[in-house]
Amino acid sequence: MEPYFSIPILLTGIAIFLARIVDVSLGTLRTISIIQGRTRVSFWLGFVEILIWLWVISTVIPQVREIPVLAIFYAFGFACGNMVGIRLERWLAFGYIIIRVISKEHFKEMTATIRQAGFAVTTFQGEGMSGPVIELYIVCRRRDHREIVQMVHSIEPDAFYITEQAGEVSKIYRPILSPITGWRAILKKK
Repeated sequence: MEPYFSIPILLTGIAIFLARIVDVSLGTLRTISIIQGRTRVSFWLGFVEILIWLWVISTVIPQVREIPVLAIFYAFGFACGNMVGIRLERWLAFGYIIIRVISKEHFKEMTATIRQAGFAVTTFQGEGMSGPVIELYIVCRRRDHREIVQMVHSIEPDAFYITEQAGEVSKIYRPILSPITGWRAILKKK
C-alpha cells in the first residue's frame, strides 16, 4: 500500500479533480442549453461530459477502497465544477432577457440614448405610487444587459428596472452587426 500523498497518487488525484471540474462545468452548460432549447449544443456537451465522467469514475471506483483520498479529489472537483460552470455560463451569457425600466422623469432621453446605441425600445404609460411613469421595454441579448443598465443609470440614477428571462424571440436588434468570418462564414454558406 502506497502512502496517500505519493507522486502517482497526487497526479491521479489532480487529474480527477480537473476532469471533474470540466465535466461538471459541461453539465451545467448542457442543462442551461436544454432549458434554452439548444438541441445540438446540448447533445455534444452531454456526449463530451459523459466521456469524461466515465474516465473519471472508472479511475476512482477501483481504487477508492485502497486510496480513499481519491474520493476527496472527486468531491472537490464536483463542487468546484459547479462554481466554474456557473461563472462560465454568466461569462458566455447565452440567450435573451427582457429589461423593464420604470422612469419618472428622463424617459425620452433614456429611450433616445438606448435606441441610438442600436437597441429597440418600446414605451408604455403607467401609473406608479407617486404618479405617472413610463415603462421602457427592451429585449436584448443577456451579454448586453450591463451596457443598457449603465446607460439607464447614467441618465436617471434612481430608475427602477427588472429583468426576466425571455423564451423565444422572433427578432432582435443588435447594436452593430459585424460580418460573420472564419469557420462560421463557411458554415453559414451551406
